[in-house]
Amino acid sequence: MLRVLLGANLLALAVAFVQSPGIADWTARYVEMAALVEPLLLLVLGLLAGLRNPLRALPLRLGQACVVALVAGLAFAQHLFWQSLGFGDGGNPLRPVLLAAAAAVLLLSYFELRARAFSPAQTEARLAALNARIRPHFLFNSLNAVLSLIRARPQQAEMALEALSDLFRAAMRDPGELVSLTDEIALGKQYLELEKLRLGERLAVDWQIGVIFPAQPIPPLMLQPLLENAVYHGIEPAPEGGIIRIAIARRGDELHIAIANPTTANGQHGNGNNIALANIRERLALYYDLEARLEIDAGEKNYEVRIILPCRKTSR
Repeated sequence: MLRVLLGANLLALAVAFVQSPGIADWTARYVEMAALVEPLLLLVLGLLAGLRNPLRALPLRLGQACVVALVAGLAFAQHLFWQSLGFGDGGNPLRPVLLAAAAAVLLLSYFELRARAFSPAQTEARLAALNARIRPHFLFNSLNAVLSLIRARPQQAEMALEALSDLFRAAMRDPGELVSLTDEIALGKQYLELEKLRLGERLAVDWQIGVIFPAQPIPPLMLQPLLENAVYHGIEPAPEGGIIRIAIARRGDELHIAIANPTTANGQHGNGNNIALANIRERLALYYDLEARLEIDAGEKNYEVRIILPCRKTSR
């Protein structure tokens, strides 16, 4: 709906620019057009929302033709309505009908091209490539933690290797499949336990898990890269260490995940951190489009990353 609203208004802005005698008249002409476009646009969106199930049952081209016919018919009806009230210049009624139909065709073409660009095969390949970027950092840090224990604490090293094998399996999981929130939390705890073996008392963790659905599906490897950043940028540079706080709770129809770590003079959120955040932001867009978002709150003493996901009871 957001893309339809923006697309239709951008087209109206372009038409107003073409029709205006000069740049100074462009805004005034657009305001006049908006008075005609917005009511029609909102009515069309409401009808399409109500007719979505019958339209989905039709073949693609027939469904698209019905949408164009609906838009054109409503544009014609609106033109007659305005004329009956004495508004308008009494121009050719085909003009608004053709403009509305052309806008509908352009927007339908855009959505069809976008659907092809995000076809399942291409999406799976893109997600696999993004997950592959995470794995080297993920496994390198974990192996270092295990290697530091082999001579001094062999029994703990064995336990750490068992945990690392679980992390390997998670990293090798099909990136197109969502995982349960419980599994993702368990994976994050395993990763932090490995890092705690390496950092000792310098690393403290505060899990704040509120009311959640344990089976809530989320993208794989969503928490671990953020926890890795929190350790690398917030705990390692500080000689005294610090606390990583993870808060997870459901609020209405959204799942809120917040990961916070202290900041230090030596801990810079540099290129590696930005790459991981851009990676997760792109993965969220592939999984959820505009329904999910990633927010950053970088303060002088605290750095927090928040992820907001729509709550879904079934995986994709």
